[in-house]
Amino acid sequence: MTATATAHVVTRLPARQAQPHDPFTPFAQEVFAELPRADQRRWARVYLEGLLAAPGRKSIRQLAATSGLPGAALSLQQFVNASPWDWKPVRRALLRWSEQRTAATAWTVGLTAIPKRGEHSAGVHRRFVPALGRTINCQVGVGIFLAGDGRQIPVDWRLLVPGRWSDDEELRARARIPALYRERPLAAYVLGMVESLARETGALPLPVVADMSHEQDAGSLVRALGDRRYDHVIAVPPSLPLLPFAQDPADGGPLGARLLLGRHGSAVTALHGTAAGGTRGVRVLTCLVRLPGVTATRSVYRLFAEWDPVGNRPARLWLTNLIHDRTERLLTLAAAQDASATLDTLAEDFGISAFEGRSYPGWHHHMTLVSAAYAFARLSGTGHGAHRVPVCRATA
Repeated sequence: MTATATAHVVTRLPARQAQPHDPFTPFAQEVFAELPRADQRRWARVYLEGLLAAPGRKSIRQLAATSGLPGAALSLQQFVNASPWDWKPVRRALLRWSEQRTAATAWTVGLTAIPKRGEHSAGVHRRFVPALGRTINCQVGVGIFLAGDGRQIPVDWRLLVPGRWSDDEELRARARIPALYRERPLAAYVLGMVESLARETGALPLPVVADMSHEQDAGSLVRALGDRRYDHVIAVPPSLPLLPFAQDPADGGPLGARLLLGRHGSAVTALHGTAAGGTRGVRVLTCLVRLPGVTATRSVYRLFAEWDPVGNRPARLWLTNLIHDRTERLLTLAAAQDASATLDTLAEDFGISAFEGRSYPGWHHHMTLVSAAYAFARLSGTGHGAHRVPVCRATA
């Protein structure tokens, strides 16, 4: 991915002296190794240190103040917004570093709506956000995470470019949106990230777990993942058309997922872990189903849901191609999907919503650096959370 080169460095950085047993320096060296210029690697380190150490909102001014370097605010802004570095090799290095330190059991997908003022930031649009119950002006990022050990580590992102951001060439040029990226269904974004992660991972692909319960193209994602032999557990809308597996298509048409499960589901009791570390018995409805128009044997799916005793109906509905797996494992995978706590932490402590630029490359640069900061804080083995990493300061 290319961008117009811009004059960049106005401040020379002193070399950061590695401290004994300091994990930050080798982390930064490994993750930023493929940035082609020494000044880019240095400013990446300063930006990362600021995300980890600056209190409050992670504005460019705050990150610069944390560094103590004269002229740092302008240089950091140019580095993240204008410098033409490719974020993909950095994410690839972050993925490998994170995989070595995470016993991941799933690849999970999460959406974050980033509130924005104005209309000029790449991808900004009006969108109804179910978690808020209202429509807001926002950018929408789609992230894919390594889930395991109670953690979710972000390793790749996509920015939605809906409506005018897909059609208005002048607007796209100002935001530097590459020609390849146009408006697509959410399922296409998710599938693209899964396939990219499968190419880059140093391990076998893990089950894909995603909440598509508010998306009308949930069925197309399930079908595409199945066609490509990716294991998956996907939350689907109650109205998703499905057929009982044993039903001859001539015997009747599809039913909505919730109605079908109520009519054809069998009840089982499964043991499921609790937040306190214990287990509880849960009632689960489950049955084998097919997507309409798909008859191949490998296109058999299991539809399942915990029974909601309050509403006296199935709760969130899940569709999986892991038809022979124990119900307990499916519940564990489904529970891993919820990335909301991680996304909240990324917003509150790591500056996911603090990006002040307007360009598409700048957004990806910022999200890459935020992901690196989060991964280091969670996986470095030092117990460091945000705000505790020693920073490089100017010396007289």
